Order: sequence, then C-alpha cells, then structure tokens
Amino acid sequence: MKNKEDLDVVFDYFQNIENEELEFDNEAILDLIQKPRNNQSLTIKVLSVFGGFLASLAFVGFLSITSIFESDLGSLIFGIICIGAGIFINKEYDQIMVDTISVSAFIIGFILLGFGLNLMDFSTNTICLIFIIIASTPLFFTQNYVLSFIAVFIINGSILSSIISNKSYEFLHIYISILALSISFWFLNEAKIISKGKIFLRLYNPVKSALIFSFLSGLLILGKKNLMPISNNYTWLSSIFIILSIKYLISKLFEIINIIESNYKSSILVLSVVLLLPTIFAPGISGAVLIILVSFLVNFRPGLTVGIISLLYFLGQYYYDLNFTLLTKSIILFSSGILFICLYIFTHKKLKSNEQI
Repeated sequence: MKNKEDLDVVFDYFQNIENEELEFDNEAILDLIQKPRNNQSLTIKVLSVFGGFLASLAFVGFLSITSIFESDLGSLIFGIICIGAGIFINKEYDQIMVDTISVSAFIIGFILLGFGLNLMDFSTNTICLIFIIIASTPLFFTQNYVLSFIAVFIINGSILSSIISNKSYEFLHIYISILALSISFWFLNEAKIISKGKIFLRLYNPVKSALIFSFLSGLLILGKKNLMPISNNYTWLSSIFIILSIKYLISKLFEIINIIESNYKSSILVLSVVLLLPTIFAPGISGAVLIILVSFLVNFRPGLTVGIISLLYFLGQYYYDLNFTLLTKSIILFSSGILFICLYIFTHKKLKSNEQI
C-alpha cells in the first residue's frame, strides 16, 4: 500500500463500516507510509543509539589526545558546530547510517559544550539550563526517533544533574512523581496526542521510550543505598504518587477487560494496595509495576520487557537490603508469592467467565 489509490480503497472501506462521514489527512498518512525509516525496528534504532554513543566515546578519546579540551573556546565552538551538524544531517538525510553519524555528532557536541562551559566557570545549574534549551531544538526542527529520544533523555538528565549537584535530594521524589504522572498521561492519551499533528505523531514514540528510561534512572539513584546521602524520610512520597498512578491504570484495565461489578473492582484495588504497601519505601518496585501496566495497556512490548527486567532487579535489591534475618526474608517472599498467586487466580477466573459470556 504505497500509493494514493490503495489508500482511497482503505478509506472507503472504513467509511462504509461507520456509515458516517470520516475525515482523513490523506497526504500525511501517505507520507508516513512511504517513508522507509518507519520500517526500522526498535532494535535497529537502539543499536543506532549505542553505535552513536560508542563512536562518540572513541572520537572524544581522540580529541582528548589533541588537547582540544584544554581550550574553553575551542571546546565551546566545536561543540556547537557538532550539535548543529548532527541536527542538520539528520533533517536532510533519511537513512539508518546517517542516523548513527548524526547521533555521534550530537552527543560529541554536548560533551564538548559541557567541557567548554565548565572551563569558563559556568555554574552547574547554568550548564544544565543551557543543555535543556539546546536539547529541545531537535524536537522542533527534526522529529527523528533516535535524536528525539536522546534529546528528551538529555533534558531529564539535566534536571536530575541539577538536583544532585545542588544536593537537593528531597526534590528527587518530586522528579520521580512528576515522571510517573507524565508516563501515565503520555501512554493513556496516545490517540489524543498523535492526532494533534505531524510533530506530535513523530514525537510520541521517542518521548514514550525516553520517559521510561528517565524514570528508571531516577528510581535507580533513589533506590541504591549509599550511592548518595539521600534520607529515607520522604521516600514514601514518590511511592504514593506511583501507587496512585497504578490504581488509576488498574481502573482503566477494568474497562478493557469489561469488569463492571463493583465488588470485583474493590477487591482487586484493595488487594493491589496490600501488595504494594510493603514496598512503600522501595519505589523502584512500584515504579517497575507501573511501567509493566502502561506498556501492557498500549501493547508496548519493549517497555514491557524493560519493566519485567526492572521489577526483577528491584525485587532482588529490596530483598538484599532488608535488615531482617534470612528466615524473616523467606517468610516475606513466601507471603508475597501467595498474594500474587491469589491475585492471578482471582483475575484469571473473572477473565474466563467474561470470555464464556
């Protein structure tokens, strides 16, 4: 289906099904279909990111030999040129090999820009603000998946770096809570977001992936003991927002699997809260569950895989960090396993009865 005639047949088919007048942006849909880039799998895009990152590291190593990092003005100018070149190349050419080149130039540019601004004695807050402003540029000029993913990740990373550099660790909970709400909103409003225009259509997927990895980065920093002097007094704050988001997602699942009985709804919600309450001081576990749920809702398989791996990691870390005897830890895991099995049997029985109806 690469031409206008084929699309017209499809549009007519949907018109006949709905028995009402439907409006389609024919040119935008045809342009989207004819672009070969959209046929690239997520694996290829991820490899492009890592390829660009490794190439950037190699080139930065070469630049360090040339002593360019000793010149603040040289690093600054060369960094700006690399960022601009990365954006320009990506906008003008539409090939996977070009993606790697543009990503390399983009990352190298930010590394050099950071070195240059640091040598000029700019404060960390100022550098992070400059990074946020410059990283926003690809989101307006080119909505390439890889470049947009890196840009959003740099924006969130700059916010995180600013929090850490100022030792305002309590703001980590606010950062994670906002990301949890952002992920829920972005995933659940896919149709509304992509229907706002071409820019949002192209940005939806890279922003979705970047939000997940930014969220996990914050959870890793918050959950890893002795990594930073973070007080546990407010850890429950981020967990509360994540659990509330999970409850909202579960209510959406009720609509999808057609559960209308209030008793079933109340029982599942109460049981989910009971399961998550023991992890209120380990937001990584509830955060991984949130990623699994939103990915399941929109059938985002990479996110589902990342969520499952994250859940296993945070569960293992939580178990390792517990200040209990081995017997007590075993009892906790055993009890949690029983609760999960009961939840599975309960929901499976309900789903089976709905299928029979």
